[in-house]
Amino acid sequence: MNGDPCLLSATELRGLIAARRISPVELTRAVLARAEARQPELNCFITLCGDEAIAAARDAERKVMAGEPLGLLHGIPVTVKDIVNTKGVKTTFGAVPYKNNVPTEDAVAVARLRSAGAILIGKTTTPEFGSKCLTDSPLFGRTRNAWDACRSSGGSSGGAAVAVASGIAPLAVATDGGGSTRIPAACNGVVGLKQSNGVIPHSQALDVFGNQTYVTPTTRTVADTALMMQAMAGEDPIDPWSIGVPVPDFIGIAAPRGDLRGIRILYCLTPPGRPVSAEVAASFKASLDRLAGLGAELEEFSGEGFDIEPIWRAINHTVWRTRFAKLAAEHGGELSEAFLKQLALASEVSGVDYQEAMFARTALFRRVQSLLARGHLLAMPTLSRTALPIKQDLFGSIEIDGRHYDSVRPHWFPWTMPFNMTGHPAISLPSGFARDGLPIGLQLVGRFRADAELLRVSALFEASSDLLSRWPA
Repeated sequence: MNGDPCLLSATELRGLIAARRISPVELTRAVLARAEARQPELNCFITLCGDEAIAAARDAERKVMAGEPLGLLHGIPVTVKDIVNTKGVKTTFGAVPYKNNVPTEDAVAVARLRSAGAILIGKTTTPEFGSKCLTDSPLFGRTRNAWDACRSSGGSSGGAAVAVASGIAPLAVATDGGGSTRIPAACNGVVGLKQSNGVIPHSQALDVFGNQTYVTPTTRTVADTALMMQAMAGEDPIDPWSIGVPVPDFIGIAAPRGDLRGIRILYCLTPPGRPVSAEVAASFKASLDRLAGLGAELEEFSGEGFDIEPIWRAINHTVWRTRFAKLAAEHGGELSEAFLKQLALASEVSGVDYQEAMFARTALFRRVQSLLARGHLLAMPTLSRTALPIKQDLFGSIEIDGRHYDSVRPHWFPWTMPFNMTGHPAISLPSGFARDGLPIGLQLVGRFRADAELLRVSALFEASSDLLSRWPA
């Protein structure tokens, strides 16, 4: 084939491999070379699996040449966030105390990708245990935005989004506990889906019943997200919420066919009292116009009841304190100040506070359900502004259009946390660029477990612009 295979989607590469127009070995070597070339600047990998990836690619090539049946992702490179278990490959959780940890088995989602023929090329960076919206750690330093080295990659799946955005690999396994897939997707101009609860089994959740963290896909195109969903979805006895959940034809349903006539989309720019930059507001209006141009009916909804960061924090920080208090006591000198501060904040949450937050989580679910009884989807900006400065402090102020606000989470991503708590599918899509060349994201939220329909609408939105033609310089 002609051209750089690193600039092709997994969907395109799948066809080329099956047609013997590109070798899995050739593709893997190209991807690894790009990773090694970009890593010094971007710092999006903590481990590269060069020898293992080439060995897997040679086996994939042998199967192609022998005419054997090929898996859905046969020979396609994939990265895995370094918080998701990979058998025989270091999984450090971005934390110094785990710098030599090697799992003995794959997470279910990873095992399914490997079974479908995907080739693991490396583990992408994450802050300690995926604990914040910025990707940095005492273990590896900072991960830089794919479009501007002076900006953050977002987090906590910053390495995953940067690897995809910079053309290192078309597919990435991420995680999302409050926006950790969608935040870096918006920062780096890629597609980040947090699927419905139970659609992809989570084999590492300790409290599987109260869990609000998801193992997710990150890709450059909606079609590639559908490919990953097709490979990773399906019930597993390890996750009760996955049992009995059918696997639709994600690939077929997500094709950008038809239009949006008969689809009602409810939209809201921001929860009351929360800021949004003028450029994000303008991009959001343009996105709504594109959806209306596709035939969708639009209706504004009130953001009352969605300012839920204290509820999310009461649940999430309590989980972290329970998991990591002993680790902090024994290895506090090796952990970041931001991580330790979050654990300390959890000590202020009582058992009654936690249960009240769980009650509020149920009320939020019912609020979203009532909205989605009126419309098929919800729409809002993914973030209130573009990527933050590379040295942003999680506990520092955030600047939006010249004004400073005292807390990052509720002011930068008020719209991502709610849908971790409710379980509805939510996707961040590239929707445009700010004047400084940084990406802006649109978030669409679908009905509970209507993930395939959400991908169909997303594919039509994606096809209505030429954003895929742009790459970071």
